Amino acid sequence: MARTPSNMLDLGTKAPDFALTDTISENQYALEELKGAVGTVVMFICNHCPFVIHVNPMLSALGKRYQEKGIGFIAISSNDIQNYPQDAPHLMKETALKAGYNFPYLYDATQEVAQAYQAACTPDFYLFDSKLRLVYRGQLDDSRPGNGIPLSGNDLASAMDALLLGTEISPLQKPSIGCNIKWKAP
Repeated sequence: MARTPSNMLDLGTKAPDFALTDTISENQYALEELKGAVGTVVMFICNHCPFVIHVNPMLSALGKRYQEKGIGFIAISSNDIQNYPQDAPHLMKETALKAGYNFPYLYDATQEVAQAYQAACTPDFYLFDSKLRLVYRGQLDDSRPGNGIPLSGNDLASAMDALLLGTEISPLQKPSIGCNIKWKAP
């Protein structure tokens, strides 16, 4: 199992815009349509990565808890489906329904969105404020498949809580660790 860390995009970076198709509803959405009033979580995930499979229950729980408070959740898969057909859009929809995603699961066919966000791994998390400025990037929590640490979502949840309260978000942020994004051959 590969252990690729996040690239840790600079805090304050403006969220790159996009328009992608949601594999659940089959509608196309722009970032502006999906952003939350208070903040927005953009996460790069996929169907087959053991790190994502491990955190799926927490993704749905956090989505449910924080969307009610004005934080939008957006999941994006950018993997090369020619070499990784298990990440194809029709299977993304199945995964979303099975995992109970209560947020859009978008497909980045060109991989341009992942490149714009400098995404490196799955899962890779970004939290933007109401003006779409990056305030957190990194891990969900310290839990990884097989390390015995229970899922809590604490790192991302603490950042969202601080954003909701208008308090400082710690600049000490740990990179996420996961499978590398499956880039298409040039």
